[in-house]
Amino acid sequence: MASLAATCDRLIARRGEASGLALATEVVRALERMSNAEMAEFLEVLAGSFSPSPEAVAAAVARWRLDPGDETVMALAIATEAPRQELFRRLNMVGGGAAALVKLRGLLLTLLPARPHLRGVDADLRHLLSSWFNGGFLRLEQISWETPAATLERLIAYEAVHEIHGWDDLRLRLAADRRCFAFFHPLLPGEPLIFVEIALTRDLPTAIAPLLGAGRPIADIREAHTAVFYSISDCQPGLRGISFGNFLIKQVVRELTAELPGLRTFATLSPVPSLARAVGDRDNVDGFTDGRLRALIAGNHDELRRLAASSDELDALHLLLRAPGPHAPVVARIAGRLALADLIHVKVRGRIADSVGHFHLANGARLKRINPDGDLSPRGQQSHGVMVNYVYDPQRLEVNHERYVRSGQVATDASLSSEIKAIDAAWANIPRRARRSN
Repeated sequence: MASLAATCDRLIARRGEASGLALATEVVRALERMSNAEMAEFLEVLAGSFSPSPEAVAAAVARWRLDPGDETVMALAIATEAPRQELFRRLNMVGGGAAALVKLRGLLLTLLPARPHLRGVDADLRHLLSSWFNGGFLRLEQISWETPAATLERLIAYEAVHEIHGWDDLRLRLAADRRCFAFFHPLLPGEPLIFVEIALTRDLPTAIAPLLGAGRPIADIREAHTAVFYSISDCQPGLRGISFGNFLIKQVVRELTAELPGLRTFATLSPVPSLARAVGDRDNVDGFTDGRLRALIAGNHDELRRLAASSDELDALHLLLRAPGPHAPVVARIAGRLALADLIHVKVRGRIADSVGHFHLANGARLKRINPDGDLSPRGQQSHGVMVNYVYDPQRLEVNHERYVRSGQVATDASLSSEIKAIDAAWANIPRRARRSN
């Protein structure tokens, strides 16, 4: 590792273009061969030996305080920039450099919880990757059965929401009543950054199984009124936190509108992956406390205890929710109510805690409908089987987006109003009301 660090030092210091490219190629090839343990060691070197000089920063700050002008500000900016940023820029100049850095950051993100001292390295990588992978360089491509096999193989590997079970399953997902689009970037040739799978349907679906069933009929797209975004998968862990989804959905809506003018509704069929964890977290005073849960299930305590053969309604609730679906009607109804409460009330730093919901709401979507038992697969258990529909109305995207990012206001359909009022009252946790309902 000392030899590689010395090579990196020479690369940063070198001014000749040819020799610089040769050194950069040498470093990139070394990175490509590294094991995870070796990359972790290299990250430690970057944090220790390629950080800003404290003495140079202190001197620049002192000069700026004496003379706060443009020149001293620029000198301060130079002093505070870590030498590793120049290293990363030079590595990006050779083939494979960007891919190596994306891979390096992918590992770095897994190490951060245990090694917070690497945050500076992550900040530098994220800063540069955000510039290199900005929306202006993205290229949207439709994926079809004629797409090169290498790319199709990557889709099978990268699908993160609903697993693709081999080539026959993929062929069905690329059938005439389906669409798939992906973003690509010149720095990662042949590698999708993110892709979305779409079902063209007559109506808004309430469950995922009919969309993915192996024996499903192929619909006539001339009768399709709805485009359903049922899976969006990020493909590059090292680009986490660099958002492509907003660009993707808006461009795909434009593509689909041009191809199929009869489409009237653009919506999702989405999980609520935070639900099971949030409902089970009894220590979060801002979340599903025991008092709030009892209020939310008021009127059903006796039935839940009977169904679960339990003496405590909350123990019964957790037992019944964790059981494989389909759930009893009362349990499914409660699961839907809990999902709506989660998406409206459980927040982190002013945004809803559910990552999928936050993604769509921040992009201007509206929460349209709650679908209990919408996903009965094992993966659906993290959502207690619940799926939801978010609707993208092009005329309301900016308004919804602004209200959400400024105040955390969740855009919801009018059909959910009465249920939201009941949830709001229960969330206030007025004990007497909860007791009277039994």
